[in-house]
This record gives sequence, structure tokens and C-alpha cells, in this order.
Amino acid sequence: MNITNDTIAVTGATGYVGGRLAPKLLDSGYKVKCLVRNTRKLEGRSWSNHPNLESTETDLMDVEKLAKSLEGCRVAYYLIHSMITAGADYDEVDQNLAKNFSKAAEMAGVEQIIYLGGLGELGNNLSEHLTSRRRVEESLSNGSVPVTVLRAAMIIGSGSASFEILRYLVERLPIMVTPRWVSTKCQPISIVDVLHYLQACLSTPETIGQSIDIGGSEVLTYRDLMKIVAKELKLPRRLVVPVPVLTPRLSSYWIHMVTPVGADIARPLAEGLANTVICRNKLSDELLPHRTLSPQEAIHSAFQHESTNEVATSWLDAGPIPGDPDWSGGHVYVDRREMNVSANADDLYEAIKIIGGGHGYYAADWLWRIRGLMDQISGGPGLRRGRRDNREIGCGDALDFWRVMDAIPGEKLRLYAEMKLPGVATLEFDICSDPEDSNSSILIQTAKFRPRGLIGILYWYAVKPLHGIVFNGMMKGIKLEAERINQPASRIVQE
Repeated sequence: MNITNDTIAVTGATGYVGGRLAPKLLDSGYKVKCLVRNTRKLEGRSWSNHPNLESTETDLMDVEKLAKSLEGCRVAYYLIHSMITAGADYDEVDQNLAKNFSKAAEMAGVEQIIYLGGLGELGNNLSEHLTSRRRVEESLSNGSVPVTVLRAAMIIGSGSASFEILRYLVERLPIMVTPRWVSTKCQPISIVDVLHYLQACLSTPETIGQSIDIGGSEVLTYRDLMKIVAKELKLPRRLVVPVPVLTPRLSSYWIHMVTPVGADIARPLAEGLANTVICRNKLSDELLPHRTLSPQEAIHSAFQHESTNEVATSWLDAGPIPGDPDWSGGHVYVDRREMNVSANADDLYEAIKIIGGGHGYYAADWLWRIRGLMDQISGGPGLRRGRRDNREIGCGDALDFWRVMDAIPGEKLRLYAEMKLPGVATLEFDICSDPEDSNSSILIQTAKFRPRGLIGILYWYAVKPLHGIVFNGMMKGIKLEAERINQPASRIVQE
């Protein structure tokens, strides 16, 4: 059966899984209709202008409008979860949305619904979060449209809330006093494998009406996962001390304090972590045979963009894809400064591009020299490399202990730090022209730092007080130089 000519509906296309699934389907030749609350949220996606993509605004609480949006779609992916938006009432909201979707799909003539749910033991001991996932399955199945359910445990990938919780705990706490769930068995799965199974259901009619458990190649504990995460992040082995007194509520507050995941999200997730989540049927092997990644491979894949300091694999260029929460991939500290300059964009860029080397950094050069010496002593390049040309600069050039990532005249200069650091750092200069005044521009200077472990966090706060001296002085120097270049007399001399 060939359904590649059919239109596939995707809900949750601006979310974690849907934001990856929609472009994957488009790349495979499917026509995709994204059902979103606001189409503007898709505009920033690189695939938003794909010729086979149709996006439509709809309200899942309005069955008739939803049915109209689903018309012409043979298969519909249901990837909605209101835990973040609905707070404590997420279970009731989820059930109502699922019932509406089932009715609308029936009215529109949809032939199959594909739903991504959660693994977990059957019975009364299932957490509220996982119980809600099962109730969504039932609500979707109450109509006449057959439902294919894929049940997964923790999804490994930047942006997956459960995985990010583990990541942050490992990064920030050398010694962890943890709840008993660190000894719970789980069968995590890579986001890559989840996407494979979701798409494979489209071409496998035997999956219609089935509930299929999907998981990675190994069963292990959350403590084991923490060890793997620490190893991938090149951190010392973490000491994990489980205690019986941390209830899900206390665990959620603890997670809230240590990670960017709020307590309202952390609590149901913490409750779910107490449940054993392993595959209990073999339908995935029988109907959708596929070699899944091991936990080590999945975690390595998730961190691959951070495993090297080469520019080509910088976390800025190969970071979380659209759809991830803004805290995925680790917290990034940002120091952003802005200044008006009485010079056009080209002259401002001329002043920016000569930094470093023999010219220096316009201010506090003694601090730069000390930092260069410290880097050299610790095995880094220091300031010895200088720069290839005193006035010209291009992408890939070395500039002291920086590497040029972008050099666009009149627009921007981006530098990547190759110095020895407990994290990843960049320094960016962006130029905004004033449309009403050709001799006026705005200089935006942004320093970004993604710490590696607790030492990285301490490093950021240790150097932050110096930013006012170094960065403010640099911006003032750039401003003066740009305005000097912009003067007519200066142009005559140069010519």
C-alpha cells in the first residue's frame, strides 16, 4: 500500500517530537499538514516553506473546526500533551482534547491515528502522569478510527524533559542525594529511533489498531544512565547516594532548584521515574524490525555536537533543532550589550574586524594578556597565534585564542573560543543599520558561555565582574574608531 501521495496530519508540530517528525516526513516525500494554534510559530522552522507543507490554525476544543482541518488527511499523528500549558489540570484537559480529536478524525474520514504514549507497568501503582497517558489512549480509541499506539520510556535527545533533568543533575552536582528512583529499571530510546518507528507505521498496515512498546537495546537503571552522561560530558564520576525520604513532591522541588525544569513539570515526571518502564511486548520486533541505538550510542549522539571544539561542530551551529525548549542542551549564560554608533554599517565593521593580534582589544589589554598567559600555561594557544592579516579577516581564520565562525562585512563577526575553558564560549558582534540615517548604526555585542559541570558555572561567575571593564571598554573603543573612520577627512586620507 502506497500512502506517500496522501496527506499526513501532524499535531504538535511546534513541539519536541512533532518538530522533528514533520521535516522527516517532508524529506521522505510525504505531504504534511501541520495543525497548530498559531501558524506564526512555524515561520522560524527551516522547513516552513517546503512545497509539500500546509499549515493550518485550529483549536482542538472546537470539534467542527478540527474536523475541517483534518479533511483530506488519511493518517493523523496525535502528539499533544498539555502538561506544560495546563499545569495541574493537565489530565482532564488531555482527555477532553483526545476525545475531541477522535470525533473530529471520524467526521473527517481519517483512516488511522498514530499516538506516542508512555511505557509503564499495568495496575494501580502506575504514576499519575503515565496513567494519564494510558487514558489518552482510551479516549482516542473510543471512536471508529483505529489507533496505533507507540509506547516509549525516556526519550534520549536534547530537549526531552526527563533526559534534560538527568543531564543537569549530572552536570551540576558532583555528589547527589537522590530519591530511590535512581535504582528503577528503564529502557530509554533515542529520539532517532522514535522518529523511525513513527514514520514506519505509515507503510506498515499491520500496525493499525496495535499497541506497540518501543525501547532501546538495553535495560538499565537511572544511576547507570547518570554514569554514561558523566562519561560523555567528560566529568569525574558522580557520587550518587539514594535516600528513602525524598517524596515526588520533594523531588520536584529539588529538580526545580537544580535544573531549569519547573516544579509543575518536574513533579509528574518524578512520579513517573519511580515506575519500571521496559518493553513488555515484542510487536516492534515482529512488525517494525529495526536496530535501535544502545543507551551509550543514544547519549553520545545527543552530545555529539559538543564532543569537539572544531568550528564545524559548534553547539551554536549544530545545537537543538527547532521545537526544543529553550533550556535544552544545557544552560547558556549570556552577556549582551548594545551601543549606538554615529557611523554606517561598513565603517563600524571596519572597526570591529581589526581586533586582536597586534592591535589589541581597544581596552584593558593587560587583562587580555594575563588571560592569554593563563591559557598558554594550561596548554591552550594563548595570544601567540595573533592573526593572519592585520586588517582583513575571514571565516575559519585564527585570531589569538579565537576562531572566526562568521565574518560578513557590514553585518556580523562571530568568534569561537579555542582557549582552555570549562565550557564553550563565543563572542559575537552584530550590526544593525538605521534605516532613517545612513550614518548611524547599532552595535550589539554578545558573549555566550555554556558551562561544563559545576566548575564551568563557578568560572562564569568568577569572570563576570570583569566583563564590565573588558567588554564596555571594547565597545567604546570600537565606537570611537568607527566614528573616526566615518569622518570625511579620514576617508580622504585613506583614499
